[in-house]
Amino acid sequence: MGTDSIEVARAPQDYIPSESTRDIELNTLHVGPPLEDPTSEAPENAFSAEGPIPLTRGIKIKLLSAGFSFFFAGTNDGSLGPLVPYTIITYNISTTFVAVIYAASFAGWFTCAITNSHLLRYLDTGAILVLGAGLQLLAHALRPWGPPFPLFAVSFFIASLGIAFQDSHSNTFVSTVKGAHRWLGFIHAMYALGLLISPFVATTVASRIANIIFVAVAFRDSLRALPQRAEESADLVGIRRNKAAMSSIIETCKLPGIWLLSMFFFFYLGVGITAGGWVVEYLVTIRNAPLPSTGYVPAGLYGGMFLGRLLLAEPTHRWGERRMLMLYIVIVFALQLVFWLVPDIIASAVVLSFMGFFFGPFFATGVSIGSKIFPKKIQPTALGLVFVLAQAGGSLFPSLTGLIAGRVGVQVLQPILIGLIVAIGISWILVPKVPDRSE
Repeated sequence: MGTDSIEVARAPQDYIPSESTRDIELNTLHVGPPLEDPTSEAPENAFSAEGPIPLTRGIKIKLLSAGFSFFFAGTNDGSLGPLVPYTIITYNISTTFVAVIYAASFAGWFTCAITNSHLLRYLDTGAILVLGAGLQLLAHALRPWGPPFPLFAVSFFIASLGIAFQDSHSNTFVSTVKGAHRWLGFIHAMYALGLLISPFVATTVASRIANIIFVAVAFRDSLRALPQRAEESADLVGIRRNKAAMSSIIETCKLPGIWLLSMFFFFYLGVGITAGGWVVEYLVTIRNAPLPSTGYVPAGLYGGMFLGRLLLAEPTHRWGERRMLMLYIVIVFALQLVFWLVPDIIASAVVLSFMGFFFGPFFATGVSIGSKIFPKKIQPTALGLVFVLAQAGGSLFPSLTGLIAGRVGVQVLQPILIGLIVAIGISWILVPKVPDRSE
């Protein structure tokens, strides 16, 4: 994935609402009991109740920036799997210690989930996105000089926290534009492209600087701290905003759809990151594949995912998300059985590529469903919670695989993947249905 993450709340710069529209927006943004002043509880970067945002030139630049940030998130996540054997050798550790890296990544996403609602009360969208890009730059600046293993693991916490800020707000923004299903497919295809090239190209600090610059330019209209009212002290502003953030979190947690969709993402990222992270070690240890060439096998998985997100987005949307994803799950289950039962390295690489292809539209489709079943006023908080629970699966199952592999061997990978794919199918059935298709 990763796991596997916008202008969260602002309309395009050239959009000027009427007075009546302002009234509608202000009254739909509040979370909790009615307020005398609706603006006192809602962050400035909250969604409006209007329809899809039109694709102006400025919005298209923001969409490209979102795709760019997803690309670099993919290069970060995709580099770990091929590096696992080398990390074990370099730091002279067992597979059990590799679980620490996945746990550090999850800690970054968890930190994002518990701080996201509060951050929205203090920073506008552009500032949050630049913060996320800056954290990624810091993480990659720590790695090249071969730091001690604890600091190496901490760098994954910092990188994941930055990616979480960017991914969650980018997903939320893209889900509000016209033709959202296509643009969600695009940004997640860019993530898969990053996964694809990560084994071949080293991620440089310069590329992270480019990420910061692109985000800052695209979202310059919201690159600011949110102002406080002149008559209020800083302490009162902090209390009010923290109370509003907690109200938003509480309302989000009361929605059953949050937990049901989170369960789907939990197992989905569990499969993707576990397969990508452990397949090299599995092929080298169990099927005696040569390490140098086998290190590129995950590229087949990610290449298939890239094509699937580009080519399957439209038919999935046109013929029904629920029906098509269930079909893809059945196909992926059959392919996983082939991967397990046919002990051929070339066949394994080909099967992994097809698995990635049919896995491709899962994430974007899930985000699209979430944008329709979650109220607009809590979408940033809701999707942020969904993503952190998704990353919990993307961190838990690779870590669990490492712990079990340390005791009984890495062959445990195959039954774990089978069980996770079945769990994906069950959880998808439980996701609430969308009554009407607005797009």
